[in-house]
Amino acid sequence: MPSPQVITIDGPAASGKSSIARLVAARLGGIYVNTGNMYRAMTWAVLEKGADPADADAVRASAAEVVLESPVYEGRTQVCVNGQLLGDAELNSDPVNRAVSLVARVPEVRRRLVAEQRALAALGLLVMEGRDIGSVVFPESPAKFYIDASEEVRAARRRAQGHQDQVAERDRLDSTRTTSPLVIPDGAMVIDNSHLTLDQAVQAVLDKLPA
Repeated sequence: MPSPQVITIDGPAASGKSSIARLVAARLGGIYVNTGNMYRAMTWAVLEKGADPADADAVRASAAEVVLESPVYEGRTQVCVNGQLLGDAELNSDPVNRAVSLVARVPEVRRRLVAEQRALAALGLLVMEGRDIGSVVFPESPAKFYIDASEEVRAARRRAQGHQDQVAERDRLDSTRTTSPLVIPDGAMVIDNSHLTLDQAVQAVLDKLPA
């Protein structure tokens, strides 16, 4: 597994990891992978089927029928569900925001998406962000980062984006799930992004990359 060519960026909701990872990928000429969108796409598909996201058996059955693809466009992966390209309206809707942690905690969903994420390494240099990239998906990567920010700052960011989900509850669900919980990966560089500008946070990552 060519994990040295994967830069992993983990962190809780609204820590700023997506914006940071996207710009790091652009600066390095790599491919940006938002693994959260893969879980969001699966959540959207589960909700479209009318399944209860709190019912693990229903999620498992619905997810098994989903065809998920990750085509690359303009330096980043997209997500397609059963041939339909999903955009922000589907992936970041309030119903998906509320349900994504419930769907993501189902072991069968995580195992499937982790395998698909690992397969993307064949594309070349990746900057992959999520909640278990450095701890589970590519634990051997020499370039692991954990982007954090205070709960207050993260909640304010979500409100500014027009979302009503509770970051504290998402943190609790993501950190306490049995399969691939949100943790600081061993050997990861921790960056507190509470009060950094985006350029400062991106530079902090670039400065810490192995030679």
